[in-house]
Parts: sequence; C-alpha cells; structure tokens
Amino acid sequence: MPRRESLDALLRRVRACTICAPALPLGPRPVLQAGTGARILTAGQAPGRKVHASGIPFDDASGERLRAWLGLPREVFYDPARVAIVPMGLCYPGRGASGDAPPRPECAPAWRALLLERLPQIALTVAVGQYALAWHLPQHRGRPLGETVRQCDPAQGAVLALPHPSPRNNGWLQRHPWFEAEWLPQVRARVAAVLAEDSSQIGL
Repeated sequence: MPRRESLDALLRRVRACTICAPALPLGPRPVLQAGTGARILTAGQAPGRKVHASGIPFDDASGERLRAWLGLPREVFYDPARVAIVPMGLCYPGRGASGDAPPRPECAPAWRALLLERLPQIALTVAVGQYALAWHLPQHRGRPLGETVRQCDPAQGAVLALPHPSPRNNGWLQRHPWFEAEWLPQVRARVAAVLAEDSSQIGL
C-alpha cells in the first residue's frame, strides 16, 4: 500500500474488500461514508440487513433514533464532508442467537486504523454500542454501560458513549431516564457546536 494513499483510493479498496466473504450470508457489501473534512465520526456496530440492501449507513429504525439523539437532519448526517460513518464491521454479518451477529473480527484490524488516519479533522467520535465502545474507550471495557456513558463528558470529551439505538435497548432507556432527559440535550449541543466551528480555525 502506498504510504500516502488518499482517502478516496483507500475507500475504493475497502469497498472491494472480500476478506470475510466466506462467512457472510449475503456476501460482502462494505457500507460506510467518509470525507477528509469530516468533523464527527459515528462509530457503530455493523450494517443490518436493510442497510446491506440499500447501501446507506443507518438506513433503518436505529438510524432514525440515532439522528434524533444527535439532532442531525438526514442531509447533515449523510454529508461525508461533515459526518464520517465507519462501523466496526463494514458488512452485514448475518443473524446471531439474539439479533444480528457481532461484527466480523477480521474487519476492524484490516481497515479501521487506515481509515481513521485519513480523517484528520475529526473533533468528536460518537461510539454507539459495545463493540465501538471497546475500540474507542478500551479503558471502560467491562464496566456497566450507564457508567461509561456518564463518564464521557458531552461538553468536552473527545469520545461520547451511546447505547445502541436499536428498539432492543428500550428497556435500558426506561431504566435510565436521565439519558434522554439530561444527557441527550448536552450531546445535541456538543454536536451542533462541533459542526458550527469555523473551518478557518481548524486548518481546512
């Protein structure tokens, strides 16, 4: 691989990846978006079946909830110049015992560091779900989700922890009413502030 490979060239290689093909029930279809000027990184788990079909990240009920949590309309969320979306697994992994299977273990080691190196303007990473949390907040591994979320300061932390927005987590949301009542307004304010920063001050 060329040392100074551009993001566009890397994305072409990523989207042609077949390293997990034998284990993928619907075949490989890496789904992500990224631009060199992106200010926010959304780090999710892996595409679901609907996302695999459309090729659009978070193109499902979880995505609708996540966009509401972040206060981002679709046109902003899907603008790669502002928001990068790079899940831990880039292809639909199939079904597991309860819900979708975990992200394929080959994916992140092969591509994640290379992709993140080419996103130099990221000011805020939104880690969604346990696999993204384990990668981006390894010091919190094994701790209760609520504790991890609370220890990531929405006002100034570089990484924010969120539960997965799947309807499967409705029980967690009911047990932690502070998340939607107190935490999400701070998260939305931080997201808006990051996207509103003057590009002339960040070297773009």
